[in-house]
Amino acid sequence: MQQLDIEGFEIVNEFYSEQEIVQLKQLIDSSDTDKPTFRRANGLIAVRQFFREFPNAFKIIFSDKFIKFLLSRFGQEYFVVKSIYFDKPGESNWFVSYHQDLTISVDKRLEISGFGPWTVKQNQFAVQPPLEILKDNFTVRVHLDNTNFENGALRVIPKSHLPGIRRIEGGVLESSMEVTCSVDSGGILLMKPLLWHSSSRTLNNGRRRVIHIEFSRTELPGGLHWSEREAFLACP
Repeated sequence: MQQLDIEGFEIVNEFYSEQEIVQLKQLIDSSDTDKPTFRRANGLIAVRQFFREFPNAFKIIFSDKFIKFLLSRFGQEYFVVKSIYFDKPGESNWFVSYHQDLTISVDKRLEISGFGPWTVKQNQFAVQPPLEILKDNFTVRVHLDNTNFENGALRVIPKSHLPGIRRIEGGVLESSMEVTCSVDSGGILLMKPLLWHSSSRTLNNGRRRVIHIEFSRTELPGGLHWSEREAFLACP
């Protein structure tokens, strides 16, 4: 936990087997991409509420090994609150500037103290919660392809999550401290939501497919609920 808490990220390669990664790719490639939760542009870019679209993927990712890993690192209180599949093929290339993940996905809009501002994307409500929730949450990104500088791997600023929510003044960050998160196919990247992160366009037209999973242990107040709450101790 020390590296994740202090640096804001951690890479664990060789976590999933080649067979497990092939199974995940086959599930996704055989899907119907005409659903509203699938965002498309010159090839598939993103699938929101990924585990609801692919319940069998949940069973593969939340293997006994992964569950034991989560329990040993974070305890039994955490649960899944968001899942997204990203595909970055050569023909659907985009740049993501440095940012922090400041919103959570919820089931409806309610006026609750400490929650706001609000946004809606593809009929999905998102809101910025109190800082304590963002500090306590964590993200796991499962990599289906080898990722490096050439195909748009995530870039991060270590320790940038520690001051909490920050605005970039004059577009300047500690770029000299930037780290490219090279992760092999089957590896996982753990990160804190407040870590400043970015990704570049692919330079070699290589794909970068990632399953992004967010975890929390906070029950929301005032009748507000997580839009994708899933316990990982038992598959749906």
